[in-house]
Amino acid sequence: MTGILECCEKLFGSRDLYKVLGVARDANDNELKKAYHRVSLKVHPDRVGQEDKQDATHKFQTLGKVYSVLSDKDRRAIYEETGEVDDENVSPDDRDWDQYWRLLFRKITVEDIKNFESKYRESEEELSDLKEAYLDGEGDMEYILQNVLCCTIDDEPRFTKIIKGWIKEEVVPDFKKFSKESRKKKETRKRKAAEEAEEAEAMKKELGLGDTTDSLKALILKRGKQRAEEMDSFLDNLANKYGGGGSGKKKSSKKGGKK
Repeated sequence: MTGILECCEKLFGSRDLYKVLGVARDANDNELKKAYHRVSLKVHPDRVGQEDKQDATHKFQTLGKVYSVLSDKDRRAIYEETGEVDDENVSPDDRDWDQYWRLLFRKITVEDIKNFESKYRESEEELSDLKEAYLDGEGDMEYILQNVLCCTIDDEPRFTKIIKGWIKEEVVPDFKKFSKESRKKKETRKRKAAEEAEEAEAMKKELGLGDTTDSLKALILKRGKQRAEEMDSFLDNLANKYGGGGSGKKKSSKKGGKK
């Protein structure tokens, strides 16, 4: 049986268990759990195509072992002192790591998403994310709508009003992409959003999709790879808030809140 450190080096390019999870060496239990959840979501076998399933399974199993070591006080202490892992005391490959994962993290439902949206809209967190997206995208409204959670084209007037207020108060700079955006570009964005909304509704009826997270994911998968990636990113951000215990600040990334 290949050891954990060897698997980490082969699959993740590092023998450092902390680097594999993307946390500092002094990470507490909650930070470790959230990091494990975040990284394992990206390689969960259920979220990749058939051709990538075997590789994803190996990565998923290895991440489970990494977390089982670092979440155990004694084994973590030994690893930090020696830089080695006692593979004999780590759960075997045939352990049901998916069941282990689901025991740690509760499943996110559409109801969770709706509840999150209602609390997120017009919150301090949304304002913070809006400001971050405005600055990162240098005022590009399309970038903003892609990077603020849960928003749709209907939020554009509200966002515009908020940003204009910030500019007036000199909280943020006045980017040309924002203040000088052409009417043609705005109309194109609205037209595209309307077409996507019609397409989504038509496909929902065509596919007979119900009100489940899997149904939402399947619908977006039908609309192309980019939309699938946006939904993955949105669910990842939401999972960090629900699955890791406490709230976690989302990183700037494309979201998939358009419905």
